[in-house]
Amino acid sequence: MIPSFPVYLFDIDGTLLDSAEDICGAVQQVLETTEARPVTFEYLKTFIGLHLNDCFQEVLPHCTLERAHELVEQYRGLYRGRGHQRTRVFPGVCEGLAALGGRKSTATTKGSPSSRAILEQFGLLSYFEHVQGTDGFPSKPAPDVILAALAALGAKPEDCLFVGDSPADMEAGRRAGVKTCAVRYGYGNPEEMARFNPDYWVDDLRALAPSPFDSYVSSAS
Repeated sequence: MIPSFPVYLFDIDGTLLDSAEDICGAVQQVLETTEARPVTFEYLKTFIGLHLNDCFQEVLPHCTLERAHELVEQYRGLYRGRGHQRTRVFPGVCEGLAALGGRKSTATTKGSPSSRAILEQFGLLSYFEHVQGTDGFPSKPAPDVILAALAALGAKPEDCLFVGDSPADMEAGRRAGVKTCAVRYGYGNPEEMARFNPDYWVDDLRALAPSPFDSYVSSAS
């Protein structure tokens, strides 16, 4: 059984929302305009949760940081234009958030305005006291977005459980000094996440809430 925490922070993509088709689809649209080598959907999924500069500099030969920034801006326009039509809320998310006590915020690589907009579109915004995105500071695996969310809530790291689906989430949580919970249903490789020794693992977000959802907890990595 996972104990209750005063504060919960959540990654969005791969944790609350199954958004890979829209994210990777928009990235593919950008890459089609470049000299990038062919890449698969599964490969692009491994970059979700990281800054897209990392993706573009990885797949494009001789891609400068300035060029990567230009492609990120192109991506953002295409991503917004898709209207999240192929994005879905993961099973158990609404029920888990509704049953969970404590104060809640996000800690995501998305910017705060776009995070708030997508949470509102999918009916999740009301569960959150605060929405924190990555706004002009280093993205995960740096701990900055977690620390910014804690500061906004006036909370201490020891009061917090951070829930995410990627190795970058787990590393950021460790560096921020919070407890971490890895979800198995997202996009991250469980073996890679296990390297950061998550405090908890769950197969369904309902596992965070008290009984009758205890059966959704996984005890092993």
